Amino acid sequence: MTMEEVFTKLRSLQEILSEKFEIEREMEEIPKILATRTELLSRMKKSYLEKTQEYETKGRYIEELRNKALEAERVREGFEQQMDMIQTQREYEALDKEIKDSGEKEQDLRRDLQREEQLLGEMKVNLEKDETMISKQEEEVQKEQSRIKDAVAAKGKDLKALEKKEKSITPGLDEEILFKFERIIKSKAGLGIVPIEHGVCSGCHMILSVQFVNDVRQGDGIMFCPYCSRILFHQPEDTEEQMEEEEAAIEEDEETESEAEEEGGDGEED
Repeated sequence: MTMEEVFTKLRSLQEILSEKFEIEREMEEIPKILATRTELLSRMKKSYLEKTQEYETKGRYIEELRNKALEAERVREGFEQQMDMIQTQREYEALDKEIKDSGEKEQDLRRDLQREEQLLGEMKVNLEKDETMISKQEEEVQKEQSRIKDAVAAKGKDLKALEKKEKSITPGLDEEILFKFERIIKSKAGLGIVPIEHGVCSGCHMILSVQFVNDVRQGDGIMFCPYCSRILFHQPEDTEEQMEEEEAAIEEDEETESEAEEEGGDGEED
């Protein structure tokens, strides 16, 4: 196999490997979206559980307040019933104070009870909202799981097709060169083999020595760029005839522009 045939194979292989590695990267990225949604769902459920525990604790506290308020009510009513049995002013004043104190305590407890029941109602509303959000997030996770399954299956087919093409090209190529070539493509944005252009590596745009360029032009073996490690090959540059034609075309364009400017200038003088 000639070096030209090797370079042709490597260029074809480069396209296949670039696409193959890109698909593999995409397949690695796909599950990350699901992981993010799953993590969010997990945090939502944890928060919901904590709020549920707070709700239950609040409920028990309200029940205690209710019982205390009922007890304060019974005490107050008990004092009020004793009013019919008092005999002296002093007894009346003492009992009246007890009635007032127990009444104030009862009112304080009922105010606390009302406030806590309102908070409990708000907590219940928030829990219901969280339940709805969790339900929607679970649906999103299920949809994402289904989408990922289909996407992975589709990309898996594409990957197998590319691997089949890869196997049809690699026979006859040195295994060590192939190993290096794959690593270069992975680390160099899909470019593992590039031409030398005017003594410069077209991959990293570094100027190469004249002797190195001549060695590459000879094509006696695989040459790697000393700066970016890409495989280099010689690409015939424009011939003198082509360059002359391009220069002639540029001169013709300049003459045309000059004539147009002169005609425009004459029109202004008129």
